[in-house]
Amino acid sequence: MSFNIAERSRMHRLPPYVFAEVNALKMEKRWAGEDIIDLGMGNPDLPAPKHIIEKLVEAARKKHNHRYSASRGITRLREAVSEWYKNRYDVDIDPDKEAVVTIGVKEGLSHLVLVLISPGDVVFAPNPTYPIHPYSAIIAGGDVRSIPIGPDRNFLEDLQIAIKQTWPKPKLLIICFPHNPTTTVVDLDFFTKIVEFAREHHIMVIHDLAYADLTFDGYKAPSFLQAPGAREVGVEFFSMSKSYSMAGWRVGFCVGNAEMIAALTRIKSYLDYGVFQPIQIAATVALKSDQSCVNEIVSVYQSRRDILIDGLDRIGWQTDKPKGTMFVWARIPEPFRWMRSLDFSKYLIEEAKVAVSPGLGFGEYGDEFVRFALVENEMRTKQAIRGLRKALQKTVSPRKRVTV
Repeated sequence: MSFNIAERSRMHRLPPYVFAEVNALKMEKRWAGEDIIDLGMGNPDLPAPKHIIEKLVEAARKKHNHRYSASRGITRLREAVSEWYKNRYDVDIDPDKEAVVTIGVKEGLSHLVLVLISPGDVVFAPNPTYPIHPYSAIIAGGDVRSIPIGPDRNFLEDLQIAIKQTWPKPKLLIICFPHNPTTTVVDLDFFTKIVEFAREHHIMVIHDLAYADLTFDGYKAPSFLQAPGAREVGVEFFSMSKSYSMAGWRVGFCVGNAEMIAALTRIKSYLDYGVFQPIQIAATVALKSDQSCVNEIVSVYQSRRDILIDGLDRIGWQTDKPKGTMFVWARIPEPFRWMRSLDFSKYLIEEAKVAVSPGLGFGEYGDEFVRFALVENEMRTKQAIRGLRKALQKTVSPRKRVTV
């Protein structure tokens, strides 16, 4: 029996997952015994710091921690979040009214969007960007207006152009800085202007600060909530995945505007019983203890970034060093640009034995780029450079397109 679910539901608005094609080819090659270096998915390979793991194990041995937890997060973790914001950004957060623990950022952000917008509401989101940002709105029945972002764009100017050309006016703006995938970084003045824009046009703001700590060369990423009036218009998400290498643990939090926090807390009370309590206890320790472990993790990513960028430069693929995130956003070399990002990504698997993420998967404005994730050790990264050198030395005619 067929129910035609994709045709009968909002699922029909979700396009085919572009990354799936690259992943399928990667797995096909691996099953055939080929060594494919995976620089595609931003899946941290580093373990969580030892003291955080030890606290998880300790808490997991206590039987009372195996009961249902609180969907909004345990009190001590929300208090630790508040303390973390005060120490790091000098921002005061009320742990009872302005903070909620989430099952990672994807869960929290998508459920928040679900309660903030109604079918037909317009949402502004960068393009290219992390897929859940626009698609959370599409899943909720909203209409997404893409705001171009990248090396040759001025995001604030493009926002002003978009607001003049859009009707009905947007209800929500979703942003992420340091930005995935373009690695764009901003200063506090940028957020101040975002707040002014949101106030003028009565728009709510969601800021994803997943890469708060993954910054390099002296750059420090500001918090959206540091901008005057920010909590009047929006909220900010943070994930434990990158800073503390706790990706598979699925824990993050949302802070800021009390009404938006209350809306997310309410819908979560219907949908889940919160993160496994030992994970919340370990996350509390992560936020409150010595942060030198974060610096050690960041230094690993910076070393990998330098090796990758320097290697790309040596083989003739010039790319700027990003000041933030765990990615490198690289424009496809001109002789191969005709392929666009999906075919070029397949070509690199075939010829370089290296998997990257096609820019198209982050939005149509990313189709001249591919994204490298800094998730392999230095030796494997150097091996990837050798493979990329061989692939770029080949001549591929537009008449002989890469097919799979």
